[in-house]
Amino acid sequence: MQVKFKRPNSMRDRPMHYCPGCGHGIVHRLICEVVDELGIREEVIGISPVGCSVIAYDYFDFDMVEVAHGRAPAVATGIKRVHPDKVVFTYQGDGDLASIGMAEIVHAASRGEAFNVIFINNANYGMTGGQMAPTTLVGQRTATTPFGRDVTREGYPLRMPELLASLPGVYYLERVAVNNPANVRRTKRAIKKSFLVQMEKKRFSLVEVLSPCPTNWRLSPLEALKWLEEKMIPYYPLRVIKDLTPSQG
Repeated sequence: MQVKFKRPNSMRDRPMHYCPGCGHGIVHRLICEVVDELGIREEVIGISPVGCSVIAYDYFDFDMVEVAHGRAPAVATGIKRVHPDKVVFTYQGDGDLASIGMAEIVHAASRGEAFNVIFINNANYGMTGGQMAPTTLVGQRTATTPFGRDVTREGYPLRMPELLASLPGVYYLERVAVNNPANVRRTKRAIKKSFLVQMEKKRFSLVEVLSPCPTNWRLSPLEALKWLEEKMIPYYPLRVIKDLTPSQG
C-alpha cells in the first residue's frame, strides 16, 4: 500500500495544547515538512518564544532552545555565530517579536544575521488572554481595548516586513496566511525559501504568517477564517515584500 499522507519525521507524536482552530499547529507541520524535505533535521536548531507556542519544543523532533520573551533574535544570533554550519530559525508571535522583542528583531535584521524567522501574526496576545498587540487592527476589540483599538490612543498596527524592508541586511521578506488550502501551500513555499536563503548564505529572512485565533477573537473556527480573510488580509496584504534572490534581480 502506498502512503499518501503521514506525520513528518521531524514532528513528534504528541497531543497539541493549542485551541481548536488555531493556526500554530498548521505552521508547525509545515516547518517539519520543510526540514524533512531539505534533509536538515540533524543540523537545524529552532528557538521557542514565550507566548502560545511557548512549548513548541515539545512538538518539534529536532534541537530546540527556549528563551525569554522577545529575546529569540539575540539568542539565535549567538548560536549562529558560534555554529555557522547549523541552520538556525526563530519561531515568534506578534507580541514576542513586534513588542517585547522589537529592538532585538530590528537590530538582528540591520546586522544581516544569518538566520530565518517564522513570525506568527494573530493580532493579539493569545496566551495571556487576548490583550492588544502591536498588530491588533484599528477598531479591533481585545481584553485591553474593549471598545476597539483607537489610533489616537494606541497608534496604528505595525506591518513588520514593510518596516524591516529598508534595512540592507535583509534578504527576503514575505507575508502569507493559513486560512485556506491554497494559502497553506504558499506558506510552505515561503517557509522553505526562507530556510534555503539561510542555507545559501544569503543572510536574514522573515516570513510573516497570518494565523486565526478563534478563542480570543470570540469566533468559531470557521468564522475566524472568514474574519482573517475579510479584516486582516486587507491591512496585511499577502505578498513578497523583499526578495534579493537572483531571479528577482
